[in-house]
Amino acid sequence: MTNVLAAFKQKRWLNIFVIYLRYLIGGAFVFSSIPKIMGERFLTINSENTPINTFPHLFETLYRSGLYWEFLGWGQLLAAFLLMTQLFATLGALIFLPILLNIFAITLSYEFGGTPIIVGLMLLANIFLLIWDYNKLLVLLIPDSNKVLKIENHYSEFFNNKGWVYLGAIIFVTTVVYVLIYDRNPTAWFFLCVAEGLAGLLYMNRQNKR
Repeated sequence: MTNVLAAFKQKRWLNIFVIYLRYLIGGAFVFSSIPKIMGERFLTINSENTPINTFPHLFETLYRSGLYWEFLGWGQLLAAFLLMTQLFATLGALIFLPILLNIFAITLSYEFGGTPIIVGLMLLANIFLLIWDYNKLLVLLIPDSNKVLKIENHYSEFFNNKGWVYLGAIIFVTTVVYVLIYDRNPTAWFFLCVAEGLAGLLYMNRQNKR
């Protein structure tokens, strides 16, 4: 399996896909974590009088927990930051696995419409990212502690460029500042991040050709 992944990691288009998939998942959770950290409701309206078996009531309960609500926000923010740095993306994906599993279970437990499909795709994407970093996780997957493992860097030079770290930091900071200033308008935020991502990709391609 390692040899197969090593071959795929030399394909530039797949490297770009992985990089921007990390930005996408991380950015989405940065966007949703800030309101929790700020102690704001997820649905923005008081839902205490909604039926107890509905998701608005669940979110109202989580919001009223105070410290736990903020803890969820900080956990999502930390995982998003690690994922978007590229350097610590494997750790970020590991942290996101239980987070996404928990959210997916919640969406299946309540009437969320098509949300389980979206969260399910994010969960599959996160699992894909963990498989992509399979060589880094060997030490956790092989139970023989006496076995000497050599973790090799199979990524292409294009993937390892530190410019991706800077771009991740820019998108991360942009998202935090945007939510703090403009609250929760996902459309404008999404197009702003897309513009930054495209600018970064053009710059990296130009740099790689030199």
